[in-house]
Amino acid sequence: MDEPQTPFSTYRTEVRTEWLDYNGHMHDASYAVVLSDANETVFAALGLSLDYRASAGASFYTVECHLRYLAECSLGDLLSASTTMVAADAKKIRLYTELIHADGRTAATGDSLYLHVDTELGATAPMPADRHRRVQDMLSAHARLERPAHLGLGVGAARAGSVST
Repeated sequence: MDEPQTPFSTYRTEVRTEWLDYNGHMHDASYAVVLSDANETVFAALGLSLDYRASAGASFYTVECHLRYLAECSLGDLLSASTTMVAADAKKIRLYTELIHADGRTAATGDSLYLHVDTELGATAPMPADRHRRVQDMLSAHARLERPAHLGLGVGAARAGSVST
């Protein structure tokens, strides 16, 4: 895992042909794919990914996501992700992820809520204590990281100085 007091930042990718729309830029749904893949690296680092589902019969399901599209991405662009755990308890995790161009421009942001689900029951359930401890460790390490002003505002919400339509 990353050093304390820094966002989780291991995900890197290059914009692929299949992610492009007819304008030659990354399709809006492809941003969601990339942000989801980036968040999956966080779950993998916490031991809460594919192997966890197989061994524990539980998984995290996405229940809400708010995306902001800030800059175009084109074929071959190098992108990285920076993820902050915003909130968590035994049954849920909220992640804020910034998708960043190689030159430092933010391409998109995602604010995602995941629920821990017992896949046999098809219902939420608390995660095991050892996994919950890992989640709480990351949450504590991210507690003092700056939160952007737009976090949690939703679609169309504006702040002073923001762009209006």
